[in-house]
Amino acid sequence: MGEAQVSLRHLYRVFTKPEHQDSKLAQIEQHLSDNILDFLSQHVVTKKTSLEEIEQDFSDSRVPESPEFVSSHAESLLDKLVAHSVNTYSPTFIGHMTSALPYFHLPLSKLMVGLNQNLVKIETSKAFTPLERQVLGMMHNLVYDEDEAFYQRYLHSALHSLGAFCSGGTIANITALWVARNKALGPQKGFAGVSREGLAAAYRHYGINNLGLMCSKRGHYSLSKAVDALGIGRQQLLALPCPTQTLKPEDALKAGKAYQEAGNQLLAIVGVGGTTETGHVDPLDELADVANELGCWFHVDAAWGGATLFSKQYRHKLKGIERADSVTIDAHKQMYVPMGAGMALFKDPENANVVRHHAQYILREGSKDLGATTLEGSRNGMAMMVYSSLHIFGRRGYELLIDQSIEKAKTFADMINRHPDFELITTPTLSLLTYRVCPKAIQARLKVAADDEINALNQTLDRLVVNVQKLQREAGKSFVSRTRLEIPGYPDRSVTVFRVVLANPLTTHHDLAAILAEQHMIASGTSDWQDLEDGKYSLTA
Repeated sequence: MGEAQVSLRHLYRVFTKPEHQDSKLAQIEQHLSDNILDFLSQHVVTKKTSLEEIEQDFSDSRVPESPEFVSSHAESLLDKLVAHSVNTYSPTFIGHMTSALPYFHLPLSKLMVGLNQNLVKIETSKAFTPLERQVLGMMHNLVYDEDEAFYQRYLHSALHSLGAFCSGGTIANITALWVARNKALGPQKGFAGVSREGLAAAYRHYGINNLGLMCSKRGHYSLSKAVDALGIGRQQLLALPCPTQTLKPEDALKAGKAYQEAGNQLLAIVGVGGTTETGHVDPLDELADVANELGCWFHVDAAWGGATLFSKQYRHKLKGIERADSVTIDAHKQMYVPMGAGMALFKDPENANVVRHHAQYILREGSKDLGATTLEGSRNGMAMMVYSSLHIFGRRGYELLIDQSIEKAKTFADMINRHPDFELITTPTLSLLTYRVCPKAIQARLKVAADDEINALNQTLDRLVVNVQKLQREAGKSFVSRTRLEIPGYPDRSVTVFRVVLANPLTTHHDLAAILAEQHMIASGTSDWQDLEDGKYSLTA
């Protein structure tokens, strides 16, 4: 093939003309077009290679001196990158919130990349700007269900915003709490507001020691990032214990009053609409009452569970979300959109103005540039992918997907309950659940044992779960994740559990039965299992 040339003529061809139809890049594109699952089965996670070995392929810190042919580079990507990537499309990949995508996203993403719109300003995204505003309006309507006159007034208003499109839930949560902070410490006579004068001046003006954020211990780690990025400080994140996996309103009210009585101000209560670890939903309606009594912002992080609102059968699980001042939803989770599609929605379209920024060359006052009220500047047109999904699936299509995921989780929970050597830890509220391997005799023993023996048994079971999860992952047939939870039966210590996310529509009941059978086979062959059976576990806690 020879070497690629370093010339303007060659570079011009890279911008304007693809390589011949028989090139490796053309073959990859055709293969993807023919069958995405077939492509992934042949090219993803086909080699058992350690991370350290893979790092060797990406260890050269020098920029390549000379160009290479696109087809050669594509071949290199197949060998170095694709062959060691995770097959998130697999129906037995049920450990995380990343799932298979509908096929139509492949050609549409090519359209999005080809147009290369920048959503920070209208001058680089003329049609995409009203499209993104409409998507935010659709999602706002799904949550808040305002009347038609409301959306006619605010959907395309240059002076208002129904929300902010973000790269994900972390930025959406930070955006929502950024708005909350600037509103709570806003301008007053003699004070220009926190956005201009900073936190120190704001604390002095408002006569407070600290500004705090409250959630349960199941709150997403992005909340810790938020209090850090907003200058509030991680020590002001009041993460309350939740052995039942949800934030108790009475605990929130008590802790909030105590915090305020100590000379502090509570910025917001964050209710979770589908926790990352167990899928539980906080009592949102009651927490809205608490936030109202404490006089603080109410934010709902529904990055995972927000899509449940599409389901008439299950949307009641998020009762009270419509009372939130702001809501986070990730379309790249249960709306089956490619990575990078989060949203922060605001109940009051006026609220985003507290973070509005202007610049002379873009974001001019009175313009409809989206970057004026978003944390991120340059952004791609991911809203188009959400727009297309909303039209291609429709509410009823999403309803089918949500309903079958929740029903599938119930079925798997039933499988676990009926198996003598597994213990269901958290019953699914949405489509997540946790469980652990625990021999039948040990389950009986745990009910009558003294505390020191319970601790010893749980320590051995923790090792067993970790070992099984690692061995199953290394075997490569399936994947579940693991975490540690406080649960009512063992309030003094956390236990290690398998964590399963059932969002992939391609996952069947047969797949779930096979995963459970594989775990049982692996577990029964370990030394920890044998020690449990022989009673050789240590009684030293």
